[in-house]
Amino acid sequence: KQLLPRLDSSKAAEKTMAGNTESNVKALQEVWRREENALCADCRKPDPDWASCTLGVILCFDCAMIHRNLAGISKVKSIRMDCWEEGQIEFLAQHGNAKAKEKYEALVPSYYYHPISTDCLVLREQWIRAKYERKEFMKPGEKPLYFNGVKEGILWKRGRDNGQYLPRRFLLSEREGCLKYFIRQDAKEPKGAVKIDTINAMFQPEKIGNPNGLQITYLKDNKTRNIFLYHEDGKEIVDWFNAIRAVQFHYLKVAFPVSSDQELRNRLTRNFLKEGYMEKTGPRQKEAFKKRWFTLDHRRLMYFKDPLDAFAKGEVFVGSKEHGYSIMKGLPAGTQGNFTWQYGITIITPDRDYLFTCEKERDQQEWMAAFQHIIEQPMTPQEYAIEAYFKLKP
Repeated sequence: KQLLPRLDSSKAAEKTMAGNTESNVKALQEVWRREENALCADCRKPDPDWASCTLGVILCFDCAMIHRNLAGISKVKSIRMDCWEEGQIEFLAQHGNAKAKEKYEALVPSYYYHPISTDCLVLREQWIRAKYERKEFMKPGEKPLYFNGVKEGILWKRGRDNGQYLPRRFLLSEREGCLKYFIRQDAKEPKGAVKIDTINAMFQPEKIGNPNGLQITYLKDNKTRNIFLYHEDGKEIVDWFNAIRAVQFHYLKVAFPVSSDQELRNRLTRNFLKEGYMEKTGPRQKEAFKKRWFTLDHRRLMYFKDPLDAFAKGEVFVGSKEHGYSIMKGLPAGTQGNFTWQYGITIITPDRDYLFTCEKERDQQEWMAAFQHIIEQPMTPQEYAIEAYFKLKP
């Protein structure tokens, strides 16, 4: 790790070093070098160079900026650029990321999502507030409210046809194993009910246009259905997200009693592997290419006219190379359909080839890497059944 001396050539570093005694600099470097502090205490981003001198944790810049909003709890300083008092360095030396994890993450439920550096702000902020401000994972015998098997409340839901966000009552039940939503708060019958074993949830702030935007997907008649939601309060929407994971975790515990918590955790909510615009042509490969929004959810490649459509216009199953699936850069020679974008991709399946074009070479490379990642993985028994369904579709 490159430490403080790398800044010696700058005037800012000279001023900082002048404010620190040589022994203070050496002591701070020794704490910073520890293996336990090589990753951010909150998002595990490598090479963090900030720290909370009141909590005793080493942080990346982004998490340090969130800590600045924890008034009276966390005071952050740059390890490279700020002056450190001897007492602050001693406090940091006595604590560190390992001890902080033991203290503040002692009772994190198995289902609870641990955000990483690439996750959206609301997830990272609420994780930090849960740990240090609310101290949710330090109280033995005290479980969060969303863990009692039922969660009910109002969420703003995007209308399937009109695109308007309206308040809807949602009810998540562990006993019934489903998520329901109601048009009116006093309605007896739900407008929709989603079985927990088909549901997925992921944060989509940019796509939805709200920092607390959450996308729910589930299978309906073996087709993917999208629901787009948000709540004004960041804690509330993150609580809903983890409540869904809690119910899923309980369901998997019953369905797979011999599986470890880690194995079950890996089967909870997931982000899409890749999303974005591409052009596509039809099965005859003579039709004009049309711009569509594509989503790759593991082996399901779905395409939509608009990113916020409730249902896909079509889906493509992406199998494994052992079963005749492969990816080719470019389009087949003699492709007749008119296309605007020049960076082609061909997905080869046992039944037909699918042709796409990307606007930029970088998009082409990213899509090909995502497809290749899926094709290299062996298929599960459940995926064989999905493949069979796709082959039976007209």
